[in-house]
This record gives sequence, structure tokens and C-alpha cells, in this order.
Amino acid sequence: VVLRRAAFSPNIKDRLDFSCALFDAAGELFAQAAHIPVHLGSMAYAMRDIVGGLDWQAGDVLCLNDPFLGGTHLPDVTVISPVFSGDELVAFVANRAHHANIGADTPGSMPISRHQDEEGLTIPPTFLYRGGEVQVDAMAGLGTLAGVESGGDFAAQVSANRRGVERLSALVEHFTLDGFRRGVTETNDYGERLARAALAELPSGEYRFADTMDDDGFGADEIPMIVVNLAVSPDGIKVDFAGTSAQVTGNLNCPLSVAAAAVFYCFRCLLPDNTPACAGVFRFIELEAPKPSLINAERPAATSAGNVETSMRVVDVVFGAMAHALPERIPAASQGTMNNIALGDHHANAPWDYYETMGGGAGAGPGWAGADATHTHMTNTLNTPVESLEMHYPLRVDRYEIRAGSGGAGKYPGGDGLIREMTLLAPAEMTLITERRTRGAWGLAGGAAGAPGENRLDGETLPGKCHRSISPGQRITVITPGGGGYGAPNGTPSSKNA
Repeated sequence: VVLRRAAFSPNIKDRLDFSCALFDAAGELFAQAAHIPVHLGSMAYAMRDIVGGLDWQAGDVLCLNDPFLGGTHLPDVTVISPVFSGDELVAFVANRAHHANIGADTPGSMPISRHQDEEGLTIPPTFLYRGGEVQVDAMAGLGTLAGVESGGDFAAQVSANRRGVERLSALVEHFTLDGFRRGVTETNDYGERLARAALAELPSGEYRFADTMDDDGFGADEIPMIVVNLAVSPDGIKVDFAGTSAQVTGNLNCPLSVAAAAVFYCFRCLLPDNTPACAGVFRFIELEAPKPSLINAERPAATSAGNVETSMRVVDVVFGAMAHALPERIPAASQGTMNNIALGDHHANAPWDYYETMGGGAGAGPGWAGADATHTHMTNTLNTPVESLEMHYPLRVDRYEIRAGSGGAGKYPGGDGLIREMTLLAPAEMTLITERRTRGAWGLAGGAAGAPGENRLDGETLPGKCHRSISPGQRITVITPGGGGYGAPNGTPSSKNA
């Protein structure tokens, strides 16, 4: 609540592109807000390595965004604060927020990039405060980011952690240190019991699925498949991505922490609603992936789109494999993209950066139709309200509607995508990073695929990943994909209202 209310940028205060979570002294997750799956799962996977080996003091504040040291992609900046009881380290408070300006040359800091350095400022684990004292050099480094908005958002992240430390410290005092630690242990054990009960419902065996991306923005027209093999046994699940594409030229690469977030999310969807968000839930999952590869990249690979696009396809392949084991529970593919658009002008008298992801169709499932025009799976954000967008940026929204009929046909039809059209009121540079523009989200059990998406500038179709300079009066139209249908279309019911 503090982070949302104190942030300057629409990206955080309106779209809610941020996440908050609590970790024990070893860096194991024991609580989180209902925020962004790709943020939270990657933190859960990487936090132990981030906090381990550092000499923590009360009043410390650590900042990082390096994808290869526990981050996701450069715009997602993580701020971590320790919680002490007396001289004992008890826990960590962490938040991760997406900054529309992280220092890339192109507005929105989501370039069509080949190299990590092209994507903005890389922040290794760096103390902004040490023992409560501001670290002037570190703050000056962050000050290289242009604009008041970014500085205000950093301050909001630090303020949010301060409130988190206060509230968690009060909780520890209430329960006593021993009682608090016992509660964390019991929470994790309870989560593991619920997860293993769900695992018992999965038939033992091996289940394989593969899917492809559209392109990497640099001519890889047929990126080899993302491949997953799930080996299910009573002891646990091994998730093996052997056979997945090698690392690519463009920025679809992602660190293993992002792929892990997608895997964790898929299995969390199988658990009861009351399952606590804690490390115990994922103890039975073993993850393997070739390196370097599309989902286990090595420095200095570009990763901007890996976090937002490749993570979505990892969800698709894991759910596709699960559908072989649990056909009565798994839905068809959702839109499979976050439809990223970045706009701005760094040379204007008042420089500006706009970034947004857009919703699309959700996949239908056994017994339900897909939802229309919604953010699905690894993103859990809102849209930027038209009023906020037009107030902050030189843009006019001319059209915003559901893309009727774009969901895949089926006994239960897939959700429809959306159409958003904007007119530029000032010069700008635009970057689009989108997927599912060449093939739609797959259906299941005889259901049809959803319609692919499309991007247009003044009516002309654009590539799914592109950068353009735009003049005032030009119109940008983003048409997002529909979700896959479920079941033979001639079955009943046949409408979303059924």
C-alpha cells in the first residue's frame, strides 16, 4: 500500500507493476502479496543466493536489478531490507518494481536489444543505506537515471520497505523470536503437506510438450521450440527443459530464475486457494535446463523480453505437459504474450517514458469459457487507465474495446483479446515487443486456436518486435491475441454466458 501510494509513475501507482514479499533469515519465502507471478517466483528462487554471504546490519537497504545475480530484466529493480531482533537477523522485506526508465537509450527501457548493456543501467547488489546511513556514491549512481519519476519511485520502494520492517518487527515482538521462527517453520511444513497432497493426484509418468516463439527481432523466424519434460513420481516432479532453443541474438533470453517463476506458478495453480505462499510449497520440484539456452541464459545476453514474453511461453509448455496428466483440470493456452509497448522522447523539453503491457484472451478450460481482455499468467497488472495515460503523456486513446470473436471456438470458447488505438500528440520513439503474432494460442480437446495478434501504425501492419520513430498525428493500434478454445465446437454450451 505504501509503495503504490508513494510512487510517482503510472506504471507503479496505476498499473501496479510491483510486488512485495517476506523472506526468512536464510532467504526462504514465507509470505507474499497477491502481486506479479514473474516477480515473486523469481525472488523465491534467487533470494537465498542474493542475501547469502553479505554482512547485514540493521538499517541496511540493498538494491539490485542484474538478471544474472537474482534479477529478472533491468527495468525490474529489487529493494531488500533486513529485519533484526536485537542483534539477530530474523527476516528480510523485499519489493520489486518496474521502472519505465532504467537508462536505456530508447524510451521505455525495453529496446530491441542484442546485449545487456543496451538495455540500461545494470545494478549489482548495492547498499543504498548502510546501518541507516545513506550511501552517497550509490545514490549518485542511481541519479544518472533521467527524470523525477524514477527518483520518486526509488524513494517509494525504500519507504515501503521501512514500513515493512516496522510491521514485521512488531510481529516478531508479539510472538517472541522463538515463536516467530516456529511459526515460519510450521507455515512452510503446512505448505509442503498441501503441495504433496496435490502431487499425489498427479499420475506418475513422463509428460512432454513443446511450443515455439515467433521471432527474436533479429531474423530468427523459427526459433526452435521450448521443450519441457515432466517426470512425475511420488517423491516429486523433475522439470527438464532439455531440447530447448539455444540462447538467441535478441532479448528473448531469460535467466533461470524467470523460468523457475513460471514453473512455480503453474504448480501453484493446482493447489487449494488457502495454500500459503511459502518455500515449502516448492520443495518437491527439481528444475533442470541447458545452459546457455533461451531459458537459462548467460551474461551478457539481452533479457528484456525474456521476462515478459518467454516466461509466458514457459507457462504454455508446462500447462501443455500437465494437460496430458490432468486433462480434466488444465485449460487451453491463454494469449501467450504481454503485448509490450514503450513510447517516449528523451530529447523533449520535458522528457517522458511510457511503458505498458496489455491484456488479451484467457484460455478456456473443462467447464468454463476464457475471460476476455485480461492480463493472464505471469503478469498480474492492470491497464493504465485512459484518464491517467492522457494526463501524464502526449497521447490520446481513440479506441479501446474487446476484440469480439478472437477467442478460439470450442464447446467452451477462448477469451477475446482487445484493441487499443492511440494517436501521438508529440514526436516519440516506439518499441513493440509482442508474441503470438504468427500463430495463435492453442486449443485443447478439440477446441480451436485463438486468433493471433497484430500491431499497426496508421493501418500498416508492423512486425511483432520493432522500433519506430513516430510523428504527431500518427496512430498506433495494438490488437491482442485471443485465448484457445476447449472442447469440440459443436458441443454445448457454445457461448461465454453458458
